[in-house]
This record gives sequence, structure tokens and C-alpha cells, in this order.
Amino acid sequence: MLGCELPVGTCPDMCPAAERAQRERERRLHRLEVVPGCRQDPPRADPQRAVKEYSRPAAGKPRPPPSQLRPPSVLLATVRYLAGEVAESADAARAEVASFVADRLRAVRLDLALQGAGDAEAAVVLEAALATLLAVVARLGPDAARGPADPVLLQAQVQEGFGSLRRCYARGAGPHPRQPAFQGLFLLYNLGSVEALREVLQLPAALRTCPPLRKALAVDAAFREGNAARLFRLLQTLPYLASCAVQCHVGHARREALARLARAFSTPKGQTLPLGFMVNLLALDGLREAQDLCQAHGLPLDGEERVVFLRGRYVEEGLPPAGTCKVLVESKLRGRTLEEVVMAEEEDEGADRPGSPA
Repeated sequence: MLGCELPVGTCPDMCPAAERAQRERERRLHRLEVVPGCRQDPPRADPQRAVKEYSRPAAGKPRPPPSQLRPPSVLLATVRYLAGEVAESADAARAEVASFVADRLRAVRLDLALQGAGDAEAAVVLEAALATLLAVVARLGPDAARGPADPVLLQAQVQEGFGSLRRCYARGAGPHPRQPAFQGLFLLYNLGSVEALREVLQLPAALRTCPPLRKALAVDAAFREGNAARLFRLLQTLPYLASCAVQCHVGHARREALARLARAFSTPKGQTLPLGFMVNLLALDGLREAQDLCQAHGLPLDGEERVVFLRGRYVEEGLPPAGTCKVLVESKLRGRTLEEVVMAEEEDEGADRPGSPA
């Protein structure tokens, strides 16, 4: 992305042939990359499924030749494959998928950085890669920490993805039609961060007044103010990718709201509240999730549909329950595939975009 100073990749495959052969010999192929039904030893790589893995650049090591770098068009096709085929794979655990996709998307970003791609086409690749990563991370269940996906590493990869994309935007060569949406995703993923808010507020006014950023700023304000009613009303109106970005904060927001309810309603003899009220207030997925949330914080139940706020019973131990977030996240797909969302986000996010922000 330094113009003519860097070559443009010429590799036509998702994984260079030399790397495929080497990893095949060294038995380093992921099971999602081998020929389906292959029983050879070692397993044979499928050129249609193998994806270039991330390899950290070593100091003093020469840059890879153009034949080992995938051009932007191939990188975009690679991201499309990861979103449409791997992320939707039914024969692999979500933690395994997230770990595989995160590594291969990191290699996509590296290939892009090592060649002279234009900022406009680079942004398209980085946007699709980041959208895919946000989605696969959001799909991880509460037991992901016990699987092959490291939550801390995945979080670092998401932040790295935002960094690469926002630096691309900052160079000013556009237009970048999806920039308002992705600047909004940055704020939602970093909800409550003073630094993230400062960076967003320094964006040009033409960007800040776009609907995706206006809504993200409203969500951030409600989160900071502890206004649970407004926060969860806003969260229910977010499109799918924005919901994926903010999902990591939902558990903490629900815990904070429950703590406020406990301070307001707890009495020595106990005061009851309908669980249906909490389902609506906190956008929970039903009475069962409301029961689990209350019991995880030491609050007893009165039957199946009411919680009892007893003074001194509310406790916070460990991380807040992750929840399933079907209402807040999964329902937003509305029958579309992840590939469709990744390659062209919801139309409402494209409204009132600036032509070329200064």
C-alpha cells in the first residue's frame, strides 16, 4: 500500500502451491484443508480448500516474491470462502472454526501489507476480513475458553483488524462506502473506552453524522450512563454485524443492570419482580435465561416466573453469564448467509454516506 514501491501479488490460489506441498510433507494441514474422504498418509491438500496460514515475518528475512503473495482479488475470494464455507461448516466445532479463520485472516492482512495494493481495494478486503472475524468470534459459545480458540488471542486479532482498516481509512484515498459502518463497529467493540470514543469524535463531521456512527455513539452514551432500558432498546435495533461487535459487552451490561435492580428493590423480607419484566428490559432469550441470570448472582426464585430481591443476597462471582444472545444477535441474520452479510452489509447502514470525507 505504498504504491509502486511494493509489487502486487500474482498467486492465483488461496494457498501457494509451494506452501501446500510443504505443509503436506510436514503433516501441518488442518483437517478443513484436506481432500474430503482422503485416507492417504500423509493426507493430501485440496487446492480448493487449503488456505495460506499465517507466518510471522522474521527479521532479516527477504520479502516473499510476488508469486507467493495473493493479489487483492484473490484475497477477497479467500475471505468469501472463509465466510461462506468454513464459518458455516457443520462438521467442525465453532471454537475450531474461529481459531482456523482467525489465523487465515491474519495471513490475508499480512499479504495485503506486503504488496502495493491501492487503499480503496485494500479497504474492501480488510472490511470483509474484519466482518468475518467479528461474526465467528460472536458465534463462540460460553465454553469457548476450553476449546482450541484462545479468547484473548481472538480479541487481539479483532483489534489488529480494526487497526489495519482504520489506518487504511486514515490515508484518505477513497471513497470507502462502508467506512461509517465500520467506524461504528470499532466504537461498539470498544464500548466504554475513553480512547475509542476520543478517536471517533475526532473523525470528520460528515462521518459522525452518518446513521451507523450516530447510533453507535448513542449506544456508547447509554452504556456509560448505565441506562439499561435505553441501552437494550438500542441494541435490539442494531444490524447483525454491529450486534456481533457489541456482544462481548452484553453480559457486563446485564450484570450492571441487575445490580442496580438489586440495590433498588432488595428488602430484608424480600421483594419480588416478574421475570418477564427482566426478559423485556435486558433483551433476554426467555424466562429460562432470566432464571439462570438471577441464580448466577445469588437471587432466589419464587416459582417459575418471579425473582426475589433479598437484601444481602446479590453476589458477583467470576465473569457474568455469556448468554445465548439469540434475540440480540442471531435473529438479525433474517435468513441471510454470513457470506451475504460480510460482502455487503445491511442497506440501512449504507444510508446517508458521505461522498469523500475530508
